[in-house]
Amino acid sequence: MTSSTLRVLIYEDNAELRNMLSMLLAHSPGFDLCGAFPDCTDAVKHLTENKPDVILCDIDMPGTDGIQGVRLIRGQDKNVLILMYTVFDDNAHLFEALCEGANGYLLKGDSPAEILNAIKEVHSGGAPMSPGIAKKVIGLFAQQRQKTESDLSPREKEVLLLMVQGKSAKMIASHTGLTFATIRSYIKNIYDKLHVHSQTEAVSRAIKERLV
Repeated sequence: MTSSTLRVLIYEDNAELRNMLSMLLAHSPGFDLCGAFPDCTDAVKHLTENKPDVILCDIDMPGTDGIQGVRLIRGQDKNVLILMYTVFDDNAHLFEALCEGANGYLLKGDSPAEILNAIKEVHSGGAPMSPGIAKKVIGLFAQQRQKTESDLSPREKEVLLLMVQGKSAKMIASHTGLTFATIRSYIKNIYDKLHVHSQTEAVSRAIKERLV
């Protein structure tokens, strides 16, 4: 194995497909198969012992499935690269996998060459996705943005606008005539809905996504 060889770990419950993928990686220059398993039950142990560069992971597996596996892996290692490899192209599985920390999303109809190219691409900093999946991702996150906007109440949007204008919670309370405690409650709701933790982050997202 050379320093440029990519170490790949496979999770796939279908034995025939797992063997096919194993053979593909074992006989392709530039790749090193460092493990192949039927589920993610011992994902943390596999990660520690095999030290993969890229993990190719099915979603629907008995025992510990791929979504749970990504969660376990990310709890141990934030940097290892994870490619989901699945028959599922529905929004729920796609969004959940990406939110848990997957770096790419391949469908099982992809050719061996496309699989190898995707592994190389994700290792080079890309986010490979099967044709059609990228379009779904764009649409999915657009829906999430619309949902976030609609989730903000008129009063929360007013408070967010005042935050964008640089006003503190006390200044917003004075401006609106509401109590400081009430404004703090609105700000907490805004943080929760925008998935941020500070006024700076809230303002940045509000400006970037034109929420106000």
